[in-house]
Amino acid sequence: MSEHNIRVGVVGVGHLGRYHVQKYADMPGVDLVGVVDLNREQARKVAEQHGTRVFEEPAALYDQVDAVSVVVPTVDHYAVASQALEAGRDVLLEKPITAVIEEAEKLVALASAGNRILQVGHLERFNPVFTAALKFINQPRFLEVHRLSSFTFRSVDVDVILDLMIHDLDLILCLVNSPVTEIFAVGVPVLSDQVDIANVRVHFANGAVCNLTASRVSAQRERKIRIFQPNIYLSMDLGNFSLVQCEKKEMDYYSPIPNIKVQKHEFPEADSLNLELTSFIRCVRERTRPEVSGEDGLAALKVATRIKEIMEKQQLLS
Repeated sequence: MSEHNIRVGVVGVGHLGRYHVQKYADMPGVDLVGVVDLNREQARKVAEQHGTRVFEEPAALYDQVDAVSVVVPTVDHYAVASQALEAGRDVLLEKPITAVIEEAEKLVALASAGNRILQVGHLERFNPVFTAALKFINQPRFLEVHRLSSFTFRSVDVDVILDLMIHDLDLILCLVNSPVTEIFAVGVPVLSDQVDIANVRVHFANGAVCNLTASRVSAQRERKIRIFQPNIYLSMDLGNFSLVQCEKKEMDYYSPIPNIKVQKHEFPEADSLNLELTSFIRCVRERTRPEVSGEDGLAALKVATRIKEIMEKQQLLS
């Protein structure tokens, strides 16, 4: 693609979609062409605020853009994203890729057949704490993950697995890089008809084990990943932008006490969404594979689906 400005649009300008609009409007090398939303008044307000226009239908927007962010409810991901891909547009699709594996597989196939960029919005991949920790990762053996939030009344069309835990499923698949062999899971609906809090244990073919807890009914917010591997322990605080690294050094000949070097790394608060969208635009311009591809989104969804199936069987037996 030439060096002209990348023309973009946003479908869905609710709570998260309006931030996509804001980032694109301020991004160098990007022309924000327009927005679409079923709530026409919301679309009008967002468009006026950021100096762009409202399109009545997604298809009309696709005729005018090179790429599009799809930020609609999960149940509508396939319908909206497939239309964009079939129109020959590159797509950034918010997480999860879809709610159904078959739909995700079709989107991946559509993107591949049309040589289109399909990036999935797992924005924690762009968190500076995670990217900094990657250089220390070497055969993680045990991982412990906590992602806790209060109830927001958003994303209640899906359970906490697809709402919150999907972020961490993507991260641990990236970190461990080994097939999942076994899953144990329990989940409980608390404030909605869907599972609101869940605990999952995932076993991998290479022997690694991960415990994950996700809650959207907690009093305090937490985003932490702890990783144990030979000679190194890492503690990532994704919410407070800090990383603790404990590394075993050569033992002193005269002392039986292990020599542990502890380092704490603090990072400036980062705009992960802006980093994600900037990366997407770069992929559109340079025709390169996204940091979080459609295949990555599909892999996370497959594990999430297995977890959900386990929980559904437990509910039937209870």
